Amino acid sequence: MTRLAYITGASSGIGQAIARRLYDSGHSLALVARDPATLRAWAVREGLRESRWQAYQADVVDIDSIVGAGQDCLRTQGLPDLVIACAGISVGMDSAERADLDLYQRLLAINNVGLAATFHPFIAPMAARGRGTLVGIASVNGIRGFPGHGAYCSSKAAVISYCESLRGELRASGVRVLTICPGYVDTPLTRANRYTMPFRLSADEFARRFERVLRSSTSYAVIPWQMAVVAKLLRLLPNAWFDRLTAGRARKARQVT
Repeated sequence: MTRLAYITGASSGIGQAIARRLYDSGHSLALVARDPATLRAWAVREGLRESRWQAYQADVVDIDSIVGAGQDCLRTQGLPDLVIACAGISVGMDSAERADLDLYQRLLAINNVGLAATFHPFIAPMAARGRGTLVGIASVNGIRGFPGHGAYCSSKAAVISYCESLRGELRASGVRVLTICPGYVDTPLTRANRYTMPFRLSADEFARRFERVLRSSTSYAVIPWQMAVVAKLLRLLPNAWFDRLTAGRARKARQVT
């Protein structure tokens, strides 16, 4: 029987690469984006069979919208085996700027509340079935806070903690909760970064490694593994050393309106 993967943020970057990889592995796809036409154009270009994918319109910043997309999937394609909350944004922040507080609020709505709302329609049905996998896409930037990255780093730290909490809640249900922390991946989101990005992967290579983790029994993974080592070393640094190390690092660009 063909397995079904439900993916938010599937119109570009990591989400799109994962969708392609899972399709090639035999999954049917439920793809979610604000603009389904973009998904349809991509599916046509890639030669995806119409019987194996469906696009759903939703904006993860709107709880009712993303919950509604999940409910539409349940009615149209059935209960997924795999749900991947990949939608997210990354921008710089300066708390001294009033406009950045509004941006921070929106970022948390997308990266955190949107992730929980993505999972919501599927938790009870998966638990009743006794199996299923929920994947939260976090980041190695959630492990320590970098100057100018307060919004993004804190949102990804929250993803890590939220998935850890959910994993404990669902432990006896048979539903797996997997936290994935990407390092640097070559996507439209990262190409504007103004700093060195060690061990950067192509989106396709990231998706290949993601699938390998998916087939394992782990509940948490950093991709690539080298960034896991870097992150652990940074976590062990005393604050004073970490502050000196990051003092001259270029900051992520703010979204100036």
